Amino acid sequence: MNTPHTKQAHFNLFIHGVGHHSAAWRAPDSHAERLRDVDYYTELAQIAERGKFDAVFFADGHSNSITAAEDSPLWNLEPLTLLSAMSRETDRIGLVSTVSATFNTPFHAARLLASLDWISQGRIGWNVVTSMFDAEAQNHSLEKMPEHAVRYERAEEFVDVVLRLWDSWPAESILIDREDEPDGTPGRYVDGMKLTELNHSGEHFAVRGPLNVPRPPQGHPVLFQAGASEQGRELAARRAEAIYAVAYDLGAAQEYRSDMRRRITAQGRHPDSVAVMPGLVTYVGSTMEEAQAKQRELDELLPVESSLRQLSVFVGQDASAWEMDAPVPDLPPLKDFTGPKGRYATILRIIETEQPTVRQLLGRLAAGGGHCTMVGTPESIADEIELWLDAGGADGFNLMPPSLPHSTSDFVDHVVPELQRRGRFRYEYAGETLRSHLGLDVPE
Repeated sequence: MNTPHTKQAHFNLFIHGVGHHSAAWRAPDSHAERLRDVDYYTELAQIAERGKFDAVFFADGHSNSITAAEDSPLWNLEPLTLLSAMSRETDRIGLVSTVSATFNTPFHAARLLASLDWISQGRIGWNVVTSMFDAEAQNHSLEKMPEHAVRYERAEEFVDVVLRLWDSWPAESILIDREDEPDGTPGRYVDGMKLTELNHSGEHFAVRGPLNVPRPPQGHPVLFQAGASEQGRELAARRAEAIYAVAYDLGAAQEYRSDMRRRITAQGRHPDSVAVMPGLVTYVGSTMEEAQAKQRELDELLPVESSLRQLSVFVGQDASAWEMDAPVPDLPPLKDFTGPKGRYATILRIIETEQPTVRQLLGRLAAGGGHCTMVGTPESIADEIELWLDAGGADGFNLMPPSLPHSTSDFVDHVVPELQRRGRFRYEYAGETLRSHLGLDVPE
């Protein structure tokens, strides 16, 4: 049994295609044929709910390409639409999706997320992103992505307006007073004095308000954030209620979490109120050899050409001619890299620590793009999770199964019971909302 001093973990299930390993779809037992079937995603959420996970999570993207479509499954169904359907087949598990502040307006996002929070009875979370690629911008009538600083300035204003919109129509204003008053005053559906017109006029948005959906059951759907840049970290420190992180090893995790806790404190917030959840890839076996065999079987399915194309995106230069069994060529320092910095920093750390060949680096990145990878038995993986919790590397993890649904079932059926036995994870949900799972209060 857990004691008051035993830190318990949080877990989200990051659903991505048929697994985060880029070759998972090629496995004979993959569910690649079911990626347009809502029942497939519902079954994944039900597995995670059986494991008492905090939430399931969908990333999102706004572009496709012939090359990407040929290489592996990426985007299939729009995630907010999908979460709406999944909410009807689950009871407690949280439902989180990315919504871009670059390609939406605050009113539209606030309305969608508030509606979903009502439909799910208080289980929605919003992962705030600014999007990254010019190909996405070109699907939204833009020639290229706005500059990094502009995207984050827009995101700050976007989040502020969304929060105010969620507060603009208090649910307690709904009277449903069908009868006329004795003085002849007609009955009212709503006490309009309690509604607020924002009349917001900012640098990026003009929004009148109020929202046309009452304040959500959670007050505000839970705000997640995953920025690794300076501006991303500052946005997370001011606004995030849970943070997704990239951490290749415990040292990187400790450094990031310590920095975020310092920034959160500087914003006048309590750092324990914000869970930092690094990505986690697991291969679980009854023996170490069995777990390693599961990893090797997926790695052997990895196509070299498409993997080099993906690596080219990660490092911002053409890697197609790199020699597979030679050391990785020198890469620019992080300060000179203009693309997504979180994954690039991880790649630099892998190269510095492991000095891999190009082939070895591709295998390391094949599942989860350099996130922490744990290979072993339920006991050894539980040992590592406990170490990360106690050493200040994590408050929980965003589970990124290399193969879906297989790796999720392995974790839920074998690792979760071991963590429960050690008092590191709940046996039952204590509440019904995502806020309750994360120990968060409803905002006033």
